Amino acid sequence: MNKPSLEHVKYIQAVKKKKRKIVIVRLIILICFFALWEIAGDLKWIDPFLTSTPSRMIKSLVKIYNEGTLFKHIGVTCLETILGFILSTVIGTLLAVLLWWSDFASKVLDPYLVVLNALPKVALAPIIIFWAGNGYTSIIIIAILISIIVTIINVLSGFKSIDEDKIKLLKTFGATKFQILTNLVLPASIPTLISALKINVGLSWVGVIMGEFLVAKDGLGFLIIFGGQISQLDMVMMSIIILCILAYAMYELVALIEKNFYRKKY
Repeated sequence: MNKPSLEHVKYIQAVKKKKRKIVIVRLIILICFFALWEIAGDLKWIDPFLTSTPSRMIKSLVKIYNEGTLFKHIGVTCLETILGFILSTVIGTLLAVLLWWSDFASKVLDPYLVVLNALPKVALAPIIIFWAGNGYTSIIIIAILISIIVTIINVLSGFKSIDEDKIKLLKTFGATKFQILTNLVLPASIPTLISALKINVGLSWVGVIMGEFLVAKDGLGFLIIFGGQISQLDMVMMSIIILCILAYAMYELVALIEKNFYRKKY
């Protein structure tokens, strides 16, 4: 096995150094932000009752933890989000495959997809609650509705962007539509599917929190609403920060899947 050249080693070291520098700068910005937030609240530059401060949020976090409900709220929201994320991605991709399979159905349903994509899905929430009941099922359905149309449109667009000449070549060799789908369309659309996953991460969190605002008795969305009702804005801000951390962690997990895929491919 050939030994890497000196130039290649220097390039790898430069890339790693740049990545470390980016991470350090990110951390510095985050630390400075929270430090400035704390100082501004202590010196009354801002009203700590309205904006809270990091120390007040930590106290609220400890209080809820001591009550024994913190991880229950986090777990409920995470479970709902993961289920909504998986179901919307799988169902949306399957529907996109069906629309790609039938060009006639795709053209017929295209304006309906545009209208449904533009429709504020939260407007359907009261109807869903009547249909599915006042519980976790309604929240998951709302999360699915918010992201499934975007998934269908993005994945179908990726399918249709496949080079027509390649499809014609496979047809010339006698390939069936199923063979074209499995051997050309799906493999070539992996980047589109990963992009859909990244989009669905954010949309799933939005859908679950919206659902929890309306019907939940547990979860981070419930804590936000409950904190606002009892004027405990420290609880509200704490829940929002936890949501940011969880959403970022979920996004990074999808990014890791993407990184591993391209590493194996290339």
